[in-house]
Amino acid sequence: MTTMRSLSPLLLLVSSAIDAFYLPGVAPREYKDGDKVEIRVHKLSSARTHLPYDYYSLPFCKPDTIVKQAENLGEVLHGAVIQNSPYDIFMGKSEFRIACRRELTKAQKVSLSQRIRQDYRVHMIMDNLPAATKMIAEMPDGTKKDMYDRGFRLGFIGSKDIPGTDPNKPYVNNHLRFIVKYHKSDTFSGARIVGFEVEAYSVKHSYEGAWNAAAPKLTSVPLRPDLAPMPAWSPEIVYTYDVVWESSDIAWASRWDLYLYMGDDQIHWFSIINSLAIVLLLTGIVAMIMMRTLRRDVNRYNEQDKEDLQEESGWKLVHADVFRPPAMPILLCASLGTGVQLLAMSATSIFCAMLGFLSPANRGGLMTAMLLLFVFMGVPAGYASSFLHKSLKGVEWKKNIILTSCLFPGIVFTIFFVLNFFVWGEKSSGAVPFGTLCALLVLWFGISMPLVFLGAYFGYRRKPLDLPVRVNQIPRQVPEQVWYMQPAFSVTVGGVLPFGAVFIELFFILSSIWLHQFYYVFGFLLLVFIILIITCAEITMVMCYFQLCAEDYHWWWRSFLTSGSSGLYLFAYSIMYFFTQLEIIGFVPTLLYFTYMLVFAMLFFLITGSIGFISCYWFVWAIYGAIKVD
Repeated sequence: MTTMRSLSPLLLLVSSAIDAFYLPGVAPREYKDGDKVEIRVHKLSSARTHLPYDYYSLPFCKPDTIVKQAENLGEVLHGAVIQNSPYDIFMGKSEFRIACRRELTKAQKVSLSQRIRQDYRVHMIMDNLPAATKMIAEMPDGTKKDMYDRGFRLGFIGSKDIPGTDPNKPYVNNHLRFIVKYHKSDTFSGARIVGFEVEAYSVKHSYEGAWNAAAPKLTSVPLRPDLAPMPAWSPEIVYTYDVVWESSDIAWASRWDLYLYMGDDQIHWFSIINSLAIVLLLTGIVAMIMMRTLRRDVNRYNEQDKEDLQEESGWKLVHADVFRPPAMPILLCASLGTGVQLLAMSATSIFCAMLGFLSPANRGGLMTAMLLLFVFMGVPAGYASSFLHKSLKGVEWKKNIILTSCLFPGIVFTIFFVLNFFVWGEKSSGAVPFGTLCALLVLWFGISMPLVFLGAYFGYRRKPLDLPVRVNQIPRQVPEQVWYMQPAFSVTVGGVLPFGAVFIELFFILSSIWLHQFYYVFGFLLLVFIILIITCAEITMVMCYFQLCAEDYHWWWRSFLTSGSSGLYLFAYSIMYFFTQLEIIGFVPTLLYFTYMLVFAMLFFLITGSIGFISCYWFVWAIYGAIKVD
């Protein structure tokens, strides 16, 4: 990742934060010549189906005893099944070996051919490094740079352009070349593994006479370009592999750089500049309202005589109704509580990831950390919900706390539970086991809910803020609004700028999720997140001011929905992304995509809506606290 350099100390600070060092997650291991280097199989995955499968669900070679590695919560939710493999590799020893010969049943042929047509990739792990396919990318300045693509292709579809293949027939990659890069130094003994590349080939092996498992004699060795590829529908497949050791100058601490390389970072800087332009525009508008218009209005209102009150106009006219409790106050409190919980979780996760504590070397670490942080952020959720509920003179405090802790988490868990049946029906390893579902319920009801109650205890104990103005018993009639101040239109317009501040970075996030790419520019993401917070706060205050000037005092829900409507744009963008960037096939993968993106949009709605509501709450309190009302 290239680093933006500047003479400005501020930009140097930002640049260093964006480059965000990472903690590899494990201590380096030195191998001596002849030491066994273990390869573990991870899973099979495809960007076209998003249904992971166990490696041994296909007719591959198996070790005598299959041993599963313990996985964290994030790995289980990702569908990872890490197991040992039959590949025997020894440090510094380059050799060609036969893995095994497998006879395929009809069902295995069908399954193997189907996975190849669905463009599945094989994932392996060596010394905590994922297997990768080397690619050479051309940079904007004309230079070329090595890049890694995760995993390697299970096979390919024949065509007229590939010699020896039949068009539209599947062929399996049955020969693997492991290219292991190692680094030696005087500071330590032995060698450290710093690269794990795999080159996959399809070779139709032949052998003399009947197959002798103890001493097989292949006539297709050494490998030659004229050898025919291996059809996936063959009754038998011979699997082979060879190992190549390459010395490298890459230090162990930098071995993840090729995996995490995100391309030219100019597009991220463009995203930041685009977002900053939106923020500066909104800041100018807010400053004009706060410093000029509001100050003028407050001075004029405070200097008025009682005889002039009938000539009042604008936002002061509704001072006796502006703090009237809204409709469905408990739902508003629960939405705010969950939004604050998600906001605190997101901010903490991004900050920790930027510092490198959530390295991709720790597989599943980011998912696990986000779940645990959400659970432990139940305290601020309960506090925010209960404090608002008490400010609105609410009496059903038990109902408020239960809704805060159960409503939106319950919706997400129910959706996840139903989708899990569809994934289970596809026999995918992505189906979450029953024990893991029980663990999630324990986290929810055993930790998160009690913490929400704890936060609510402090929230209800706190003395509510004194209203700066009195509330009339009889509600004031809201005058008919012009078309551009109608709730539907103003709410829809309010979400444009918050979404516009993040949509470029959103593209990379979606690509990391749905195209199986690494995302590790959390420094940029933190800057965009801060800009999003500022944008949501400012656009909501501006729209609220215009609404109050139009003598419409129903600002409670409007402030939440104004910035929260950016979630609607996010879902609309996900639809466009599906048809322009993805090649997802099948009913279940399509259902998974749109359902998960709908959940993502709902969570984004709660986060941005809460930011807008809190800023508007402060804004209304500030302006009405500055005027004198008898």
